[in-house]
Amino acid sequence: MAITIRPLDVASVPAWDRFVDEAAGGTFFHRAAWAEVFPRAFGHTCHYTFAERDGAITGVLPLVHVKTALFGNTLISTPFCVYGGPLAADRESMAALDAHAAKLMRQTGATATEYRFLDASAADWLDGEWHAKDDLYVTFRKPIGPEDEANMKAIPRKQRAMVRKGIERGLTSRADQDVDGLHAVYAESVRNLGTPVFGRRYFRLLAEVFRGCMDVVTVLEGDRAVAAVLNFYYRDEVLPYYGGGTAAAREVAANDFMYWEVMRRAAARGCRTFDFGRSKAGTGAFAFKKNWGFTPQRLLHRFRVAAGQAVPDHNPLNPKYRLFIAAWKRLPLPVANTLGPLIVRGVG
Repeated sequence: MAITIRPLDVASVPAWDRFVDEAAGGTFFHRAAWAEVFPRAFGHTCHYTFAERDGAITGVLPLVHVKTALFGNTLISTPFCVYGGPLAADRESMAALDAHAAKLMRQTGATATEYRFLDASAADWLDGEWHAKDDLYVTFRKPIGPEDEANMKAIPRKQRAMVRKGIERGLTSRADQDVDGLHAVYAESVRNLGTPVFGRRYFRLLAEVFRGCMDVVTVLEGDRAVAAVLNFYYRDEVLPYYGGGTAAAREVAANDFMYWEVMRRAAARGCRTFDFGRSKAGTGAFAFKKNWGFTPQRLLHRFRVAAGQAVPDHNPLNPKYRLFIAAWKRLPLPVANTLGPLIVRGVG
């Protein structure tokens, strides 16, 4: 039978998520609930569609229209997420979904469409004129076991010493839904890196929409929070996603201790894969994750651009952002927290 393209609606959410859960390339970022997050948090329009054949879903396309004055007009699958490109059971379904995306690109006037893939075979199913950008980011994924001792020994010696330093300093951790406490720590951390911060509302929405498959692990020195990270849980994976530490965190190895606590707690709840998320080669985050014994894996980015347009380049190592980053680091924290959410909504 012919393939039909349909928009995601309330009735089709269970079938969408079932397809994602059963697909080899399905990820947490393909889940239908993100279609609720993006409009409410950032005002972006979602074009979530699926391919259907004989009443069964054969592919999903979580596409979001990100249009801002500062960063242009782009369709992204999926913004603010590591993965989330079109997911299909066969080439015909992938072609039908992508043809729909090309139509949306014309209708919206978007200058580019971006797909983010972890699975090379999915990217290879794309036809037509695409620009491959496989040097933008890498991701770090590694198996973990059920035993704390084995997981600790799997951490390279120097990094393991930093974890033990945090333990010896008497750091403790808690796991709960305290996204406001996370935001206070995270906002300071990203300001110090020269990066605009997400609004507190975004974190509250993540806690609301994904309650039951997320938590916040906070590291305490005495009764003072020095580091915190928001974690997602999907199938047998843990994905520490938004995290950071205060100025005091480095002195007591709080970030190292924090990720150990995430790993330890995740292993206890049955997780067997630790997904450290994406980083750009040459950054401190990249070096930190490699030092944990994780092997970088290239993320596959594919871009379709309109005639006369260039591939978007909003990554933080772009030289044109150097002065902005330097200036942002000097902003008072209340100013950065006010301006950041207005800017970051376009940096998908």
